[in-house]
Amino acid sequence: MATRHGWTASDASARLVEEGLRRAEFAFIDFRDSAAGRQAYVQGTTLAVWEVMLLVRSYKENVAAVARYLNWPEAKVQAAINYAKTFPGEIKMALTENASVDFEELKRMLPQAARFLSHRAKR
Repeated sequence: MATRHGWTASDASARLVEEGLRRAEFAFIDFRDSAAGRQAYVQGTTLAVWEVMLLVRSYKENVAAVARYLNWPEAKVQAAINYAKTFPGEIKMALTENASVDFEELKRMLPQAARFLSHRAKR
């Protein structure tokens, strides 16, 4: 892990201890490597906490509605919210980075990305 991220062994150890403490404090939260680095994820899902927070915002903080949409127990959505409230800087940075990526940047990261247009059906 240290080599992959360019960390020293002591930096990697400190990071793993910190992640372990966060896991113990926050139910349903785990940490994984991603294209953007190590991120907090909701256990048993492919969604990072910041991605859940995008949904929470779009559903105007309605935990039950987000849980229904994701077909999750409300406790998992609430766990993401609790984590985000405790580490707002971490989540804000991920949200800002996500918002700053345009299609050309995405294409550099994922060469197979294709642009498509959605046409609304006429009523």
